[in-house]
Formats: sequence, structure tokens, C-alpha cells
Amino acid sequence: MNHIIVIGGNGQLGQCLQEVVNKAPQPYTYIFLAQADLNITLDSQIKAVFERYQPVFCINCAAYTAVDQAEEDQEAAYQVNEHAVKNLAEVCAAYQTTLIHISTDFVFDGLLGIPLTEEAVTNPINVYGQSKLNGERAIAQVLENYYIIRTSWLYSEKANNFCKTMLKLAQVKEHLQVIYDQVGTPTYAMDLARVIITIINANQKAYGIYHYSNEGVASWYDFAKAIFEFAEVDIEVEAVNSSAFITKAKRPHYSVLDKAKIKNTFDITIPYWKESLNRCINRI
Repeated sequence: MNHIIVIGGNGQLGQCLQEVVNKAPQPYTYIFLAQADLNITLDSQIKAVFERYQPVFCINCAAYTAVDQAEEDQEAAYQVNEHAVKNLAEVCAAYQTTLIHISTDFVFDGLLGIPLTEEAVTNPINVYGQSKLNGERAIAQVLENYYIIRTSWLYSEKANNFCKTMLKLAQVKEHLQVIYDQVGTPTYAMDLARVIITIINANQKAYGIYHYSNEGVASWYDFAKAIFEFAEVDIEVEAVNSSAFITKAKRPHYSVLDKAKIKNTFDITIPYWKESLNRCINRI
């Protein structure tokens, strides 16, 4: 069977994957599963889906991503991001399915100050980051044929994200404060979706951990300013220190990802973050 299942198919990245897949003929049949179709925390549901579709690949876009909420709801975060991922990896091993799992820049502490390679030391500073790292480790323990893709600051015209939140706030506010001392790279989810399809169709079996974001470096303040510039929105944006916003979870101050490995392995060119943002804003 030439099936690929996408878990979390109704989320932001899942919707982007659906659009990319529908735009061009694919060598595989993609099955997009929303939470109503497959609750990743229920082992019996995972097994039933695998038995039905016998997938060649499984793309896991499902995750507990409420970073601040995870500090209080730790059990739920670990249930989704670690335990369910371990079960998923075990089922993938049983069915000889290649797993593509989406992870995060939050596995790092943000103290290094240089672009982070896949070999950089991980040291999460919040529950969300630790739960995602534990999920990565669980995959590596039980599976050989996997791709873990760490990404950062995901946005698109779909679902809820920073870009759409800024545009909504601009409709009701004349002045916004945005953090300038947390630095990373915005990632257009449509670009990430295309790369995932490229990896699948490359049929290289170059398994392991990869980093993917758009090119360049930005603070959240830079990101917000660019959003309003491309959307031609006239609003005052003030750069503030992260101490101005008290959050339950700490965030890394520097989480720029080094993309050399994914570029060289799969021969891809990554767009600069502002180019991709402009494309997204035009679509919104």
C-alpha cells in the first residue's frame, strides 16, 4: 500500500501539507487525520489506523504546544509529546513505517548565541521543551527509520499563530509592545510542508535529526514590524525587554537554527524569512 498518514491533519502544518499535496500529483496517497479521527494518546486508535492503512510514512504534526499552560498541565504535555510519541514510534517499528516527527527549537536553552546545529547540546528551560526532547529520545530508542525535524516560530495563513494575532490586534489597537530580546527565525509553514514532501519523494533514507526554519535572524519585534510593513498597516510598535511580559514558561533568548545539514542532504534552497512572510501576507 502506498499510504502516508498525517497525524494532526487539521492543524496549521497539517493544513499546509494538505494544500501542497493537492497542488501536484503525488506518488503516495495521503490520509489526513484530525484529532477526531485519531487521538494520538490512545494506543488502540494508533494501532487500528496502522492496521487499516499499512502506511509507508507517518507524519506526526500532533503536539501539545501551549507553552505556558504546559507548566501547570505537565501531565498532559508529557502524555502527548513523550508517551504518545513513544507508542507511535513502537507501532511504526512494528509496521516498518518511516516516521517524520516535528520538533522544536525549544529543546535548547538559548544561551549559546550562535546558530544551533543538530549536534548542539540540548538543555530545555521549560516543560514544553523537555517534553518534546523526551519525545525525540523515545523515537531514537525504538526506531531506526525516522526523521525528526526541529523548527521554530511557525506561522501561515492557516490556524492561529503570531502573524495572524498581530494582524488581529492591529485592528483594535493603535500601539503594541513586542519583545526584542528573544531572537530566532520565523518559519512559513507552507515552506516546511514543501520540504517534508521533498524528503519523502527523495527516497534517500538519510535518517536522523534535521533543523529547518527560513533563512535569516529576527527578534519578535522585527517579525511584527515586517508583518505590518507588508500588510501596509499603520501602527506604532514599541520594542520591549521580555521582562515586560511575565510568563509562566521561560523562553530561549537565542534559538536560530543552522540548516546546513538539511540543505546539503536534500539539495534544497531555503527562502529568506521576509520573502516568505511577504508571500504569506499577500495570501492573507
